[in-house]
Amino acid sequence: MSKFKRSDRSRPYLNVLDFMIQEKAFLALIIIGIVLAGIFTGNSQAAMWLGFFFAAYATVSNDSIQSLGTFIESNKTRRWWVLWLYIGGIFLATVIFSWVYFDGDVTFQRLLKPDGTTKYPHPENFSFFQIIAPLVLLILTRLRMPVSTTFLILSVFSADTSGITSVVIKSLSGYAMAFILSFAVWYFSYNLIKKFFKSRKFHQGWSVLQWVVSGSLWAVWVMQDGANIAVYLPRQQTLTQFIIFATTIFAGLGLLFYLRGDKIQKVVSEKSRISDIRAATLVDLTYVILLIYKLFISTVPMSTTWLFLGIIGGREIAISLARTKKGKKHRKKAGRMIFKDFSYAAIGLIISVALAAAANPSIREALLEAMGLG
Repeated sequence: MSKFKRSDRSRPYLNVLDFMIQEKAFLALIIIGIVLAGIFTGNSQAAMWLGFFFAAYATVSNDSIQSLGTFIESNKTRRWWVLWLYIGGIFLATVIFSWVYFDGDVTFQRLLKPDGTTKYPHPENFSFFQIIAPLVLLILTRLRMPVSTTFLILSVFSADTSGITSVVIKSLSGYAMAFILSFAVWYFSYNLIKKFFKSRKFHQGWSVLQWVVSGSLWAVWVMQDGANIAVYLPRQQTLTQFIIFATTIFAGLGLLFYLRGDKIQKVVSEKSRISDIRAATLVDLTYVILLIYKLFISTVPMSTTWLFLGIIGGREIAISLARTKKGKKHRKKAGRMIFKDFSYAAIGLIISVALAAAANPSIREALLEAMGLG
């Protein structure tokens, strides 16, 4: 009798079976989470905290590719706890400032406007779909799919379709802007970058610069995407709620660095020479400039995942076009990579809208009417 080989990828059903065998513990946790969500759906306080804990881990795990991915990849030789204390300290300083300055709001007014109104009201009773949304994100993250946390989490809390469409429009414009800017930077400076980055040795000043840029990027990411976690908690948190919020995410960051980014890190690792600290710094610098721009022109939440994919995609295409050797082969590889990342992000958007429709009757009716089925 022939022994089953897990390396045999010719049959799709074997791939699924292989995944289930390798991820038994993960799937067990997901099932337990779904059961708990069903049990606590009628209990508003228990549902609120359960959803928050799910969102805290899922959001940090998924978004590590964009805000911390290049930082993790280019600092593989450093101790994990050094990276954790640095990034964790920046997180605490950022959310403490927001909590104090905005009177209990930790999201820099992403969820609560200055006039007190919001497109994402805090529910009195959480629906089952609102609680399990982070679990869906965890599954997609485990499959190395760089989906938008903003779409997936905030969509189920949106009061109406305007909350979703405003995020989609801002995110699409961000993707296009990021792709164009990143392409221009890497295409027109490729020969110069190649000349100075040819040697694997680099000045220690690059390490200092990367830590400054990565720290700035992380702080701006918290300002923009912290809403994806805080959406489960009251819009203005008490001291006790804030302490639980901050310490939970701080601990989650520790786990993330201990695992070195976990499964989703491959999305960054497979990109061209991104482990080079100089290339990683240029990627992060482009990203942080765009995030700061988008952060201050509007308080509407935005998918930072799409912005990051635009930066990485523009860079890969620029490098493939600028190369004189193996250009055709590399262009095909880059094209497939971008198509895969964008397709996964689009799948995440579709799933997000489906969850939002299931959680909110008004959104469901609006979608059915838009499709001519209402």
